[in-house]
Amino acid sequence: EVQLVASGGGLVQPGGSLRLSCAASGFTFRYSSMSWVRQAPGKGLEWVSGIDFRGSAIYSDSVKGRFTISRDNAQKTLYLQLNNLKTEDTGMYYCAQGMTPGQALAGSKGQGTQVTVSS
Repeated sequence: EVQLVASGGGLVQPGGSLRLSCAASGFTFRYSSMSWVRQAPGKGLEWVSGIDFRGSAIYSDSVKGRFTISRDNAQKTLYLQLNNLKTEDTGMYYCAQGMTPGQALAGSKGQGTQVTVSS
């Protein structure tokens, strides 16, 4: 059974930083492309960033230059470093299998972690 458990969210002021983690199990993580997606209050899911099994990454225009995705295949963990946070980054963040928006949004998301950016 695929399990994805995100953690590391919290309340932060605009301009602040957070580091999210996602513990994966139930599939061969080291060969899997992965993504982060988010859902703002009252809105649909939005793809944020994806990374392939070799570590090549892609980002949505809204987070490019501020967020960094990475992975530790030995620990079966996906990370997302969030810098220079904005109020519009507020939402529930999930990790998902797949690298592209279509792949990531179609599959299961597991447990998310809440990020709230507010002064």
